Amino acid sequence: MNFKSLELIDPLLQAVKAEGYETPTPIQVQAIPLILAKKDVLACAQTGTGKTAAFALPILQLLAEQQKGPHHASRDIQVLILTPTRELASQIAQNFSDYGRNLPFKNAVIFGGVRQHAQVRALRSGVEIVIATPGRLLDLMNQRLVHFRGLQILVLDEADRMLDMGFIHDVRKIIASVPKVRQTLFFSATMPAEIRKLSEQILSRPTRIEVTPVASTVDKINQSVYHVSKKQKTALLIRLLQDLSVKRAIVFTRTKRDANRVSDLLNQAKIRAEAIHGNKSQGAREAALEKIKLGHCQVLVATDIAARGIDIDNVTHVFNHDIPNMPEAYVHRIGRTARAGTEGVAISLCSTDERGFLHDIEKLIRKNIHSAPMPDGVVAESHLLQAPAPKRSHAGPGRSRNGPVLRVSDAPHAQAVHGAVARIAARGAAPHAGPRVVIRGAPAKPEHSNPPASPNNRKKRRKANQPKKG
Repeated sequence: MNFKSLELIDPLLQAVKAEGYETPTPIQVQAIPLILAKKDVLACAQTGTGKTAAFALPILQLLAEQQKGPHHASRDIQVLILTPTRELASQIAQNFSDYGRNLPFKNAVIFGGVRQHAQVRALRSGVEIVIATPGRLLDLMNQRLVHFRGLQILVLDEADRMLDMGFIHDVRKIIASVPKVRQTLFFSATMPAEIRKLSEQILSRPTRIEVTPVASTVDKINQSVYHVSKKQKTALLIRLLQDLSVKRAIVFTRTKRDANRVSDLLNQAKIRAEAIHGNKSQGAREAALEKIKLGHCQVLVATDIAARGIDIDNVTHVFNHDIPNMPEAYVHRIGRTARAGTEGVAISLCSTDERGFLHDIEKLIRKNIHSAPMPDGVVAESHLLQAPAPKRSHAGPGRSRNGPVLRVSDAPHAQAVHGAVARIAARGAAPHAGPRVVIRGAPAKPEHSNPPASPNNRKKRRKANQPKKG
């Protein structure tokens, strides 16, 4: 089967050919005819299945069929696509631009972490397609800067991920604000109870599609696990990155702080790495992605925000520095490698307290992950840390560039020394002829014993200096 057999229009066939697509994937074969028939779709598909094209191509064709007469500048939003992350939103927007290069439709991408002005300006210029993360979109809706009166198609992509990230309530609010008469497309890698309940509430007699990645992504990945103490994880990671033929890798950590720490230690070991997580600005995240895509760095250290929605070609290795506590997240993490029919390697570093998580993963994928032997000589992470070298002075011990140094820790003695130095200076000695005094302890009091003059003290002194009567 080819794309022409899916009855796509010529402008889309030309774009697909330009992208190098030859044979549609199983989800594309099943979803495209259903969406063109304007049916609601419930698709359970993992990453790497080609699902973005599965909904983008037919949506563009439906818009083309509805277009009548000349294209006016005033446009209503007809398609809304909700995604969990900025990276996925940007990727989908780029896909729509690529697939629709021969069509007149415009799209806008809406997400947080950046100022809203450019996004609002894009919306006001007129777009048919909006790709958005729930938080920023709901904010713009509350400001009455965007409306969906003309909406015809609603797409929820990575719905389970939106649940994991706490967006489900925002999603419900957004859905309540769009027209009830619409076509709804629902994509999710897993179907937890909350997501199943949401799909039942918003879909109208949907056709269900369930797709396993081509040749099963998990089967095409060489998986192994090292049982290692927490303190040895980063040292083992460095050893593996140095010993294996790692061309391009993603390392997943549980926390943002760990991502920064691991990235710093890799760079310290002369392994070029960049960190990416939710606390990074959008510009920093895009710069890090660009560096690894261009080959300017070897390793991307990421939290699970990068497990979906980041499209990086030729990732040879995925390392789980920390075992995810959700087994589904493991599948999404290692799905960053072995894409487009290639093979990949996934290595997990498992500490004692993570063995329960590992068991849940093996239960989900119905496979025992091979335990690799621990190499010799792996040190604890504390041995990797390099203390900053102390600043050295060219002067000898007990001296400074300003002359000899006299360190006094006893405050009364320091006061006496300060007084002597001051008297020497007052007699015209060279400024640096005497020792420089460094006091450790209580600060020295002024040389005079009298306290600073206060209004009360001044009054007492005037009274004492007045001549006595009689």
